[in-house]
Amino acid sequence: MFIEPNIKGERRGWIEVICGSMFSGKTEELIRRLKRAKIANLKVEIFKPAIDVRYDDVKIVSHDENAIQSTPIDNSQTILLMAQDVDVVGLDEAQFFDEEISTVCDELALRGVRVIVAGLDMDFQAKPFGQMPFLMAKADFVTKLHAICVKCGHIANYSYRIIPNEKQIMLGAQNVYEPRCRNCFIKDGSID
Repeated sequence: MFIEPNIKGERRGWIEVICGSMFSGKTEELIRRLKRAKIANLKVEIFKPAIDVRYDDVKIVSHDENAIQSTPIDNSQTILLMAQDVDVVGLDEAQFFDEEISTVCDELALRGVRVIVAGLDMDFQAKPFGQMPFLMAKADFVTKLHAICVKCGHIANYSYRIIPNEKQIMLGAQNVYEPRCRNCFIKDGSID
């Protein structure tokens, strides 16, 4: 990753987006980057949507139980108030944040903050999910991770919902979703 030089004492921020399907390691990668920032003695603030209480009410937790402390929030504007004088801001499950999240990330980057965002790029119907397309468009760096298809073993970038429910937002893990490749996702009629 290229780090912009500090010209004339000016502090420059940027936006990094980590995206992919369920079980691709997005949260694991977010936690890894945030822990490295902490090891470097950078001031880090971490946020997650208040609705995400699958593994813990406060912590960000990966599927393989790696965890880091965070602050649950209901409104993305709150991040601007809570992230004063920080070097790095981490955001998990960005697809669940409100429509202001990309503007908030822009503002943080303009303040000189490194912003690391993780989230699903597509929902269970393979449609762009929430504000992720806007965040990816504004990002300086985008990392797309892949899972392994549970049906055939190829790379998977789709989140297949294994229980019937048409609501776009339905929190769950292995008992609700599984990773699928494009072919296996389409075979089950998930894309029209």
